[in-house]
Amino acid sequence: MTVTDSIPSAADRYRNNGTGLIAGVELGGTKCVCVLATIEGESIEQVTVPTSSPEATLAAIDAVLDRWWRATGFDAMGIASFGPLDLDPRSATYGYVTATSKPNWSHSDVGMRLSRRFGVPMAFDTDVNGAAIAERTWGAARGIDDFAYITLGTGVGVGLIVHGKPTRGFGHCELGHIRVPRLAGDDWPGSCPFHAACVEGLASGTAIKARLGSEHVGSIAQDAPIWDSVVDALAQLCQVLAMGVGACRILIGGGVANGQPHLLPRIEARMRDNIAGYVNVPAGPYVVAPELGGQAGPLGPIAMAIALLETNAVAE
Repeated sequence: MTVTDSIPSAADRYRNNGTGLIAGVELGGTKCVCVLATIEGESIEQVTVPTSSPEATLAAIDAVLDRWWRATGFDAMGIASFGPLDLDPRSATYGYVTATSKPNWSHSDVGMRLSRRFGVPMAFDTDVNGAAIAERTWGAARGIDDFAYITLGTGVGVGLIVHGKPTRGFGHCELGHIRVPRLAGDDWPGSCPFHAACVEGLASGTAIKARLGSEHVGSIAQDAPIWDSVVDALAQLCQVLAMGVGACRILIGGGVANGQPHLLPRIEARMRDNIAGYVNVPAGPYVVAPELGGQAGPLGPIAMAIALLETNAVAE
């Protein structure tokens, strides 16, 4: 028996001594999803809250969490939010949204505001890192220590997992906001309020709607010219991930990607053309859809909290 064999897993420990339940909150640009799940990741209840002002949104989430706490309690929380975020536990603003492009949300306390009154362990990270952790736990990245999860929806976020953990440094990954060379003749200024024609400013659902007007992204024909610029920007982002960190797989989810599945093979083909055989990218399909589909995001904070409990169990 190894040392770790004698240590009870989080599932065993909290099934026997606690409620065996986890509360998760995924805060997105257009909606927030509250999830109550078992320690094994089985969803019991999900409640969707529209993302409006910080106070109205967080108050509605408070009400859901309070109801669950009174009814059954829970042993841990996971909170996965749009960003940028302050993820430094030593910081006075740990758990805050920082300088975001989401109107009125800059410098909002999210993590501690939602969790402090419950007194249970809390895992806090970006929504896209949460989705990546869920895919590594139950989905298309099982058994992979180095990969990336791109969410292509209201914005463009990147969850970057290196050696099995989200990258940190002085902050989390924000590769969706890098500027990339433009297609010849494309001089549309872009929609990002910070970086104009960055990847998010060119390829997100917000950018597509701003460029075309009020047309619903899901109704745009596959051969529409706008997809050329979207594919080009995302292929360059994937090239950075392949050549910069050696990602073994790239997952692309989110509302735009889910509604336009033809984009993924086009992005991979363009990325491989850009790389031109210089590095040995793993055989395809290399750019793939998340296996959990639309549940990758909501299950992200659950997977984060389970990982935290496992870490705590080993540490004790």
